[in-house]
Amino acid sequence: MYSHLQNSKVLVTGGAGFIGSNLCESLLDAGNEVVCLDNFSTGRRKNIKEFEERKGFTLIEGDIRNFDDCVRAVSGVSYVFHQAALGSVPRSIKDPITSIDVNIGGFVRMLFAASRAGVKRFVYAASSSTYGDNPDLPKVEDKVGNPLSPYAITKYADELFAANFATNYGIEVIGLRYFNVFGPKQDPEGAYAAVIPKFILQLMRHEMPVINGDGTISRDFTYVENVVKANHLAALTGTPEALNQVYNVACGESSSLKRMFEIIRTELGRCDGIILAIDPVYGPDRAGDIRHSKASVEKARQLLGYIPEKMMEEGLRETVEWFRRNS
Repeated sequence: MYSHLQNSKVLVTGGAGFIGSNLCESLLDAGNEVVCLDNFSTGRRKNIKEFEERKGFTLIEGDIRNFDDCVRAVSGVSYVFHQAALGSVPRSIKDPITSIDVNIGGFVRMLFAASRAGVKRFVYAASSSTYGDNPDLPKVEDKVGNPLSPYAITKYADELFAANFATNYGIEVIGLRYFNVFGPKQDPEGAYAAVIPKFILQLMRHEMPVINGDGTISRDFTYVENVVKANHLAALTGTPEALNQVYNVACGESSSLKRMFEIIRTELGRCDGIILAIDPVYGPDRAGDIRHSKASVEKARQLLGYIPEKMMEEGLRETVEWFRRNS
């Protein structure tokens, strides 16, 4: 077990989203007062429905692109967990303007509001997409390549702004580069749905999922509990050299899309034998994607005390079970 941030007033931007709602739950359970800011463009009301009657939970329906909303949300807050963003590489390629407005414009507004309000620490969601075309494996924090999508550029720009604000405004910042996060409450529907919940739902419907590429593309799939843990550790660290840094948040292992699919199929097949006979369809590679991704989590281990508690297979089993109960 790890230490949890306790008895503080915190803001979770994008708190109705997949990662944000899991983080809200953990923070509430630890006795914090939690403010959730969300405009529900990608967040879902049902993700936070169970929190609405809980003591210490406040929902502000607003947009990080609106500075007044940012100012209102940070009032009296000690810690900001900035999860709000427009994710998805394909979405950013189709509509770069909106991705830039939200992911950079909204980020800077939120960071500026937090610095003016005297927020103690600003922990934000960075992205493994920052590594771009750098072929080195495992990925280490100080070696990035050329970004391959507008989304990747926005997340790298956020890191630059965070470092600049730490210098010019004195706010403590920590960025967490998430690697392919999955778990309960992740949206399986829509054009930009993440691959794991999408595959789960398709198999439950006896549909044939499409794997982009030949199935050998690999990712460091990271269960959401590990991400929640990293956010708590980032808020709690008192080590001066740990501040104003970015960290990989992952499991430190890589699995192919084909292997990931096979695990999901096996788990679902335990209750529905028809699923075991369903094979995937292999489609074209997706524009803006890298072929392989695997993280080094050594920096996070040394400076934050981060050790992943649940690896991909255990996380997939728990995720499949959650979707069985909630779909």
